[in-house]
Amino acid sequence: MPELHLLLGGAASGKSALALERARALGGDRVTFVATARPGDPELDERIAAHRRQRPAAWRTVDAGPDLAAAVVSAHPDAVLLLDSLTLWVAAVLEAGERPSESWARAASALGVRGAPAIVVSDEVGQGVVPATVAGRRFRDELGRLNQLVARDAATVTVVVAGIPVAVKAVT
Repeated sequence: MPELHLLLGGAASGKSALALERARALGGDRVTFVATARPGDPELDERIAAHRRQRPAAWRTVDAGPDLAAAVVSAHPDAVLLLDSLTLWVAAVLEAGERPSESWARAASALGVRGAPAIVVSDEVGQGVVPATVAGRRFRDELGRLNQLVARDAATVTVVVAGIPVAVKAVT
């Protein structure tokens, strides 16, 4: 698999800002941003618009639904891929009645044939509270297991805490 970078952190930790910096450094204007947020909620729509304003105009944006592999395939193979975020994607996959690990396996295969690095952003859910609902616990568990799968294959894993990147795994 080409160089894979995983950025983990809590909500508003600075992980997306760091991902933008890394994508810019690795790809310049040759970046495809794979967006997983689904519009429809006014507050989330404003967040999506703010995120779009932070990205360079030259970057291509692909809106991913549950079929992340299709979004990966649609990106130019020589463009750096920035996927933000696994968190929202897992929610969409679960709502579609699919298994995130199986859907990720297809996406990982698509990533494996690309020539350029990929940066994946996800929330670290292993340090939070236990959700009160069965659906919340399933989401947390599925995302936690998926983060482990991605981290296993990643060249680098960075946790962002209060805007400070902390290296967890580095290329040796």
